[in-house]
Amino acid sequence: MRGFLGLLRRLPIIRELRQAIGWQRGMLIAGLAMTGIVVVVALFAPLIAPYGFAQLSDADGNFGSQVPPNSKHLLGTTVGGFDVLSRVLWGAQTAILVIIVAVLLSIILGVLLGLVSGYVGGWMDRILVVIADAIFAFPTLLLAIVAAIMISGGQSGLWSGLMAAGISITVIFIPQYFRVIRAEVVRIKGEPFVESARVIGASPIRVMAVHVLRNSTRTLPVIFTLNAAEAVLTLAALGFLGFGIEPTAAAEWGYDLNRSRADVTTGIWWTSVFPGLAIVITVLGLTLIGESINDLADPRLRARRRARATTSSAAAADGAAPEVPPASATKTGVT
Repeated sequence: MRGFLGLLRRLPIIRELRQAIGWQRGMLIAGLAMTGIVVVVALFAPLIAPYGFAQLSDADGNFGSQVPPNSKHLLGTTVGGFDVLSRVLWGAQTAILVIIVAVLLSIILGVLLGLVSGYVGGWMDRILVVIADAIFAFPTLLLAIVAAIMISGGQSGLWSGLMAAGISITVIFIPQYFRVIRAEVVRIKGEPFVESARVIGASPIRVMAVHVLRNSTRTLPVIFTLNAAEAVLTLAALGFLGFGIEPTAAAEWGYDLNRSRADVTTGIWWTSVFPGLAIVITVLGLTLIGESINDLADPRLRARRRARATTSSAAAADGAAPEVPPASATKTGVT
């Protein structure tokens, strides 16, 4: 049991949560709460959603178009006759799938290329650096639109839409992981423990996998959370522009926002507020986690926090110390 608790305390998020103090702890807890709600909703969407994401009727008949919130449809219905609450809940599942497909694929390829480029060096390193710099010239959304059109012709089903968004996001995110890992590998490969591993006869693959890789991935949690938020925004932008997933294949918040544009001018607010709020909560939660971890990982910020904590403690101790009257004041003036 103690071993399990010790392993739990060493997990990145748990470790950072224990180190955080003050407003940083509040930011991290708020981000974890928002992200946790989205993950739980995505996992249990089939159980908690009152209707299917493409369901238009039940035993009582059709749902109706643009029905305001009521006891049967807590968040109302869309212009297409879908239940807003069900679309919002099922949309969380689509967002999590995009994060898994896009960001994890970017991490695998970016870390692998950065590790090889930084450790091997030479002409391979120069070519990969030039390619990574060239990819940064392409806007993420433009590349996502082009990839969506090439893969599925603009409108796509669940998996083809996820792959369209995932591939475009992967291509854009790979240079970020590549640069970070390459810089760490270039720094670490000259350390004494790496030289010792070479001297005792360890193969280059073992040196890279065991000694270099394990010590060059400490900044990945920050990039992962920030890129996950950007992946959700990219998927929503594709759906809003009409290049996302078809509404009958999966629920997608960006598509629902696109369909609700005309509703805003007529006072029908529920079709746009709740999908937009779902996007804001997801992106804000992931961003708060990333920013909090980044602040906690910065040694300069850690030093400032320690200095402020020490100053506050000293000030509190000085203020709490009782005032001792001078010795002369305790004597009487009677001679």
